[in-house]
Amino acid sequence: MDHPHHLREPRKFFFQRGPNSIERPSNESSKRGVALADFLVVASLFALTALLVHLATPTVPSSPQRHASPPVDSGGAVVAAVNPGSRLALYSRPKGNPVGVLSSRTVYGGPLKLPVVRTRGDWLGVLTAAMPNGRLGWVKAEPGALTFGRVRLELEADLSRQVLRVWSHGRVVRRIRVGIGRSGTTTPSGRFSITDKMPGSALGPYYGCCLLALSGNQPHPPRGWTGGARLAIHGGAYGAVSAGCLHASTADLRYLMRVVRLGTQIVIHA
Repeated sequence: MDHPHHLREPRKFFFQRGPNSIERPSNESSKRGVALADFLVVASLFALTALLVHLATPTVPSSPQRHASPPVDSGGAVVAAVNPGSRLALYSRPKGNPVGVLSSRTVYGGPLKLPVVRTRGDWLGVLTAAMPNGRLGWVKAEPGALTFGRVRLELEADLSRQVLRVWSHGRVVRRIRVGIGRSGTTTPSGRFSITDKMPGSALGPYYGCCLLALSGNQPHPPRGWTGGARLAIHGGAYGAVSAGCLHASTADLRYLMRVVRLGTQIVIHA
């Protein structure tokens, strides 16, 4: 959000329609189809149950040590991708009132990947840009609506040292010097995720080669600011100079664009 023309225009969502049937099936075919559908539903439920049991199993805390909530396990963090054509109600708490709707795309047009950091029954607590900083969103794990995967990396931004650490399997694999927010527009602390990766050339020369958008927002934008408030990692100067975003060199940005997957978590602390 270091420029007044920072991304702020959401894209419209388009949903896929299922194909129309052009042939009436026979009774025997219909029975086989129903049996197959029942089998797939049961298989999906078993897979979902196994995942939720795994998520609910405590893991031994690993790096980074200064997390506000437990870090990911050595197998990687669970990420839920909303399947094309699906829409999920977003809640501020399980069984509460819905506060929004999530589709398969972010407001910038990329695929929506939600890090799963809490579970409660068949409810998933996720990191999403649709919620305020520090607040989890909750979605119900509906069969067929989500595809689960894992990401092996985690990022840690140490504001006091002005360094971004890339963690993998409990160890630091790269340290990156970063610029941070200046006085009055300091970089917010908390746990966020990487929501989008975009070329800087499409956004303006002030972003450098590349931009990794975060799920967090700047709650204290500069006076008279008319741009968007989303945080990001992009090009820029070192030191406490930004409006809240993290700055990195071109070489480091290209590295992050190459190895960091959507849904990767980033912990920012003082």
